[in-house]
Amino acid sequence: MCPDAINHEGVVVEINISPRNEQLPEPVERVRAVPAHGLEGDRYFASAPREESERDRDLTLIATEALEALTEETGIELTAAASRRNVLTRGVELNDLVGRAFRVGEVECEGIELCEPCSHLQGLTRPGVLRGLVHRGGLRAAIRRGGEIAVGDPVVAH
Repeated sequence: MCPDAINHEGVVVEINISPRNEQLPEPVERVRAVPAHGLEGDRYFASAPREESERDRDLTLIATEALEALTEETGIELTAAASRRNVLTRGVELNDLVGRAFRVGEVECEGIELCEPCSHLQGLTRPGVLRGLVHRGGLRAAIRRGGEIAVGDPVVAH
């Protein structure tokens, strides 16, 4: 396997959605992704299509490796649900997907920007989360072609 494949192929480990902002996201086995709307059942699902400038809200991802590093370096254990990201991955460098097309299961996506942690996330969790997740807080992505995302699906960069 070439080094590029190691860095740009992974798997969906967990999917979390929440119908309301104040509710902790809950794991689901699969979810329908709709271009310009987001994930069905999630708090950020848009009833009308989003403008292109707002497409970074379609889908958020975070790497298992980032959460493991947070625990190892700070002692803070943060679940994927508590991170407030939709899709937990393993084996893919999410930061490398900014500006790139990639696929999550049958869903075609485009990495828009890093999903840096914010003071709101730290307020919902505990002190140290913001600093511990800087530059590894995940990825904001636009859904370009919809479909279903399921636990166990591949995450593949194009």
